[in-house]
Amino acid sequence: MNYRETMRQLRSRGTAQNRKVYGRHGVGRPMFGVSYADLGKLEKAIRTDHALALKLWESGNHDACVLATRVADPAEMTSRQLDGWARELDSYVLADAFSVLVARSGLVQRKFEQWRDRKAEFVGQVAWNLLVSLTRRADELPDKYFEEQLATIEREVHGRGNRVRYSMNLALIAIGMRNAALEKKAIAAARRIGPIAVDHGETGCKTPDPIPYIKRAKAQKRTS
Repeated sequence: MNYRETMRQLRSRGTAQNRKVYGRHGVGRPMFGVSYADLGKLEKAIRTDHALALKLWESGNHDACVLATRVADPAEMTSRQLDGWARELDSYVLADAFSVLVARSGLVQRKFEQWRDRKAEFVGQVAWNLLVSLTRRADELPDKYFEEQLATIEREVHGRGNRVRYSMNLALIAIGMRNAALEKKAIAAARRIGPIAVDHGETGCKTPDPIPYIKRAKAQKRTS
């Protein structure tokens, strides 16, 4: 599927209702309003097409950019390209989609460490999303590495950007689910931190409470 046909497909699948929903979630750039179900169908049809992904991203259209993160080849994304795409993030929806692409690359830890202190809200959001990915698959990283990130979360979370706070909260939960020792440390940190305020705008989204979430997830894991 070439660029022109892909954009035609995106345009034909967009709806006014989806545009309204995405708008409530902070998407402000031009968009067709394509459902994630339809984006999944297009991703399945295209599979991996890195050249197409680059063109889709350059379009500036929200739906095209989300699709770009899905059909890009993570192995071909250079550090410079990832930095360039990160600078163009303008909604938490696109930032979440971009996080998945970076997490599939070989640059996860490097980009987390480069971006975790960035003042740009959506870049910081991506960074802490990447830490979530690291907790799930980086067996070579010692507990001390995650303890250091817990200390950063505890020290900085209340002063960070809105969506950075949300991703830091998710990272806190993910660290607590990594093993029994980190579970105790994450729960202790969560008690000291207290409630983490996140403005979800005109949506029904909520911020998970780390302590019951960690305990419930660990209990389910033990019984599965």
